[in-house]
Amino acid sequence: MKTKFNTFLSSVVFKYMMALGAVLLLSFQGLAQTAAGTPIRNTASATYSDGSNTYNTVSNEVVVNVAKVAGLVITPDGQTNANVVPGQTNVPFTFTVRNVGNFTDQVRFLASGASVRVTGGATVASAVIVGSPNIDILTNGSDVLQTLAQNGSVNVEVRLNINASASAGSSVQVFLGDATTGTNFDNVASDSSANEVRTVSDGAVSGSPGGSVNGTREARGDISVTVDNDAQPRVNLTVPAGPVPLGSDLSYSMEVCNDGQRPLNAIAPETQVYVYAPIPVGTVLRSGQTFAPGTQFTTSALSTAPRSATWVGSVPSPISNVTRVRIPVGASVATGTCVASVSFEVTITTSNANTPIYEIVDVFGANSIGTVVTDQSGDSVAGKGDGNANFDEPLQGGSVSSTQGFQQPTLLTQVGNVLIGPLNAANAVGPTDNNDDYTNMSVNTGIANVAPGGNTTASGQIVFQNTVQNTGNADDTYTLTAPTVPAGFTVEISTNGGTSFTTVSGGGSTTLPIAFGNSANILVRVSAPTGQAVLTGFETVIRATSSITNTNSNDTIDRLYTGFVRLVKSRTVANGTGVGGATDAVPGAVITYTIAYTNISSTGGGAGNVTLTAQNLVITEDGNAAPNNWATFTDHVPSSASDSRGGTITGDVANSNLLTDTIASLPAGQGGTFSFQRTIR
Repeated sequence: MKTKFNTFLSSVVFKYMMALGAVLLLSFQGLAQTAAGTPIRNTASATYSDGSNTYNTVSNEVVVNVAKVAGLVITPDGQTNANVVPGQTNVPFTFTVRNVGNFTDQVRFLASGASVRVTGGATVASAVIVGSPNIDILTNGSDVLQTLAQNGSVNVEVRLNINASASAGSSVQVFLGDATTGTNFDNVASDSSANEVRTVSDGAVSGSPGGSVNGTREARGDISVTVDNDAQPRVNLTVPAGPVPLGSDLSYSMEVCNDGQRPLNAIAPETQVYVYAPIPVGTVLRSGQTFAPGTQFTTSALSTAPRSATWVGSVPSPISNVTRVRIPVGASVATGTCVASVSFEVTITTSNANTPIYEIVDVFGANSIGTVVTDQSGDSVAGKGDGNANFDEPLQGGSVSSTQGFQQPTLLTQVGNVLIGPLNAANAVGPTDNNDDYTNMSVNTGIANVAPGGNTTASGQIVFQNTVQNTGNADDTYTLTAPTVPAGFTVEISTNGGTSFTTVSGGGSTTLPIAFGNSANILVRVSAPTGQAVLTGFETVIRATSSITNTNSNDTIDRLYTGFVRLVKSRTVANGTGVGGATDAVPGAVITYTIAYTNISSTGGGAGNVTLTAQNLVITEDGNAAPNNWATFTDHVPSSASDSRGGTITGDVANSNLLTDTIASLPAGQGGTFSFQRTIR
């Protein structure tokens, strides 16, 4: 009977140990475990008989106390949360940390947020153990220990800021803990790695009696999100390519699209998504046009950020004061769509066709996280707005600027035109029109002591100054020629102030670039050979021709004179002696000498021409200067000298043989007479 009892007792103990092993096995799988320290008591009982009587008996009691088994699970594992967008802030990721051991244990979160990691385009904004209050495990200066009862848990919330530059389709992953093995990376032996979350109780560590029989445990959870493109506005501007004539109207159309994965919304408190369009430099908003409903206008300076301007719903007066329009395209723009185009018109006012009319427009809206986003026409990146109301729009709204690469031009029809004339008088008009205006100048070589009808005795040279004016509507380069040149003359032109000359007589030419609205001076050197008739004007025609419009040209005359004051002397005789006839030159008769003086240079017609005026003209009558001999044979009649122009006369006295007549000024085309009397001895 004893043997039977012992066999029974051994069987009971074996089954108990098997059950305990099963419990421990289940604990490693995260199931609820018998609390550590729980006594497991066992006393065997038996009945037996001697054939007549039944007996009861019991064994001694054996007690097994359940050991401490640590366990840790962090969930979720590999979970994917809702997609995020660039620039989104405080995106929450929630983990659950559970004590699956069989006793109350502590969980260690490493100092300075080391237990939290993020990969991808994001940064950790905060990480806390959720409670009252929350416990910071991101900026904690030392490890944080969180006590958890058996099967107890806490939530850990990690919040991320998604980088504004995060690319669409990229992934952001958050880790709590860094276990690399085990089912779902849970409940594995801690290895004191740099980013772990682990339990605290450790029976294997010296000086820690009563610790867990399986040492400290660690676990890991992870959550991922995918980055979506947020609203990405794109505005397309259609402009007339041109060339278009000055003064014409230009029509601009604009289409707004959303290339992102979230709707483009109006910016609060506005109720519409707007396209902002500056009125291009060189134009005004066309009057009389019909605008899309809800269009607004501003007269604020273009240096004001578009959304900061003062906007009104009716066209200001005068319309030329309008600097921008903004046109609504709807309360929102759905993803992957474009709204119907909107348009407006301007009238060209500039007179400068050299510079195209440039235009550039912006669209402003809000993305899903309320950030202002914008796009500018002509660029290659949609949705690049940074919330700056002005973004990269040129302050002059279409002027030539550092951002001209984004501006879209409309070429203007260029018409070349030109005026050439005397110095600083390109618009001078001659006797008939602006093609015969003139500059008169005279040589002073080879003309001395040559009477009218004679020829010059030496060559002569004059340098004329002329002005060329760009009267076209664009920068131009002018061809300078001399279509009319006196026979034997040489004509040269300098466009660099006389540093060098180019011969244009004989069919030559030179060029002169002049910017729109500007003028330039040239030098024309005319050389006359010897033997030319004195007191004669020789005309050289200088022509400037536009290279833009070669049918448009203008002429001026540079006229070289071989002297320009003619003296013609005559005489009359009055005989009152009674000897001979009334006009016989007998002793006692009176001779009247008359000198007719004339400025023969041309005059008349228009204004701005350069004429020749004789200054300080001094006429000298010397009876003793050979071949004169009238001092020998005649006597002066005192007070007989006169000048029709009031010239100043000297020597009009008795016994005088020398007289002068000084005329202060003798304009072109004018003349006078100087006369005096002599009595024949």
